[in-house]
Amino acid sequence: MRAITVSPGREAPLEVCELADPEPGSGEMLVQGLALGVCGTDREVLAGGHGALPEGQERLVLGHESLGRVRWAPEGSGFTAGDLAVGVVRRPDPVPCGACARGEFDMCRNGRFTERGIKGADGYGAQEWVVEPEYAVRLDPRLERVGVLAEPASVVAKAWEQIERIGGRSWFDPQRVLVTGAGPIGLLAALLGKRRGLDVHVLDRHTDGPKPAVVGDLGAEYHTGDIERVMSDLVPDIVVEATGAARPVFEALAGTSPYGVVCLTGVSPSGRRITVDAGSLNRDIVLENDAVVGSVNANLRHYRQAAEYLAAADAAWLERIITRRVPVERAVDAFDRNADDIKPIVALDPSAE
Repeated sequence: MRAITVSPGREAPLEVCELADPEPGSGEMLVQGLALGVCGTDREVLAGGHGALPEGQERLVLGHESLGRVRWAPEGSGFTAGDLAVGVVRRPDPVPCGACARGEFDMCRNGRFTERGIKGADGYGAQEWVVEPEYAVRLDPRLERVGVLAEPASVVAKAWEQIERIGGRSWFDPQRVLVTGAGPIGLLAALLGKRRGLDVHVLDRHTDGPKPAVVGDLGAEYHTGDIERVMSDLVPDIVVEATGAARPVFEALAGTSPYGVVCLTGVSPSGRRITVDAGSLNRDIVLENDAVVGSVNANLRHYRQAAEYLAAADAAWLERIITRRVPVERAVDAFDRNADDIKPIVALDPSAE
């Protein structure tokens, strides 16, 4: 079978290799890989700035945004051959910490977790892969073209869960949400905002390309102006920050309505500095009972929520998020950034292109 592998530090770290077909171990199921999503985390792993090789290996099978079709599943697993499925990324640490012991492994406290395709475990970027049924989620068969969005949708499902839990500390009746960034996370965050009946606004720097129309057809409003002005005009109750850029992050913290919630989902690069009036920012947050939360990764509950959200969404709209489908033999091309990209994916199965 073909697999997308990475060995950071080499002159050509990314390579499509021929590997032996996997054999499912005890309790595992065998899955035919259909598609693999590519995101910034994969590029960080490729550059050597994130992740870790499996112990004793020189290469890592890349890929955490999976989609596959079950070939074989053990009896009593809840899966049957032909099911559409995605694999969960993170596995709890072996100790385990208190969070992992309770199934909240996305909140691992000691960092000893592994992550498929990222840290210490081979990923889903292969034409066949194995997975424990308890770390897989079945998708609606109608999602065959877009089910690869389940992993980013799980991250967004968790973010909204966190927002609503924090809001629930007192009376919470949000009306307006601003999403900063119209990448896959931002667009899916906007989708879940519309599902909640909110007035949804999306801010992004692109004035052309597919993003404005995708946002507009969702029934949300697209903005390209200065973040400070947009925040001042909207005064949102909720901000989902999906860029990781320093200025949008700090403007979001300072510009919500009283009792506002800001959820940070974008990871900022280090070394970039801006001048911030920290005293004024602290005063606003404290006096208005605002809250700020960071959210990353997802556990099994969030994957199941994501499967429900995607099944209820317009599949044609979801497909517009996927802007490139690259055949597996040219998988390297999917990791190059294109100006109009939202979500590039690798078609692991030729019939899925």
